[in-house]
Amino acid sequence: MKKITSLIIIALSLAIFFNGKKYDELVISRLDMSVAVCLEGQDCGKATPIMAVVANDNVVRSADIIYSSGCAACHDAGVAGAPMTGNKSQWKSRQAKGYETLVNSVWNGMNGMPAKGLCIDCTKEEIEIAVQYMLDVI
Repeated sequence: MKKITSLIIIALSLAIFFNGKKYDELVISRLDMSVAVCLEGQDCGKATPIMAVVANDNVVRSADIIYSSGCAACHDAGVAGAPMTGNKSQWKSRQAKGYETLVNSVWNGMNGMPAKGLCIDCTKEEIEIAVQYMLDVI
């Protein structure tokens, strides 16, 4: 009986603490994008707004667009230990490191966050804009 009780407690603990389905669905929904890939000279149909932004290298996106298209996937839900946007206690120690350090951490990657976060096509300027946006929200 003791063994069964222990197994039930362990199973319930795993289900409660490691149930990432809600967060996984959030991340998947933010990253789910239809993108057409075609060869030069072929008609691809209408390009998605994201493809249109990537095609124009001279456009700097707004903080809201950068955040919602990349950063939010992890920072809205706290995925992989990412500090949640707006959570002062999670950002306090990071903010103490300074703005430049935070920008460099995003640009180069840190812990569970890959370089540039999920914004692989972001410029350094856009990374700076996104970091400042998250700092302004706290």
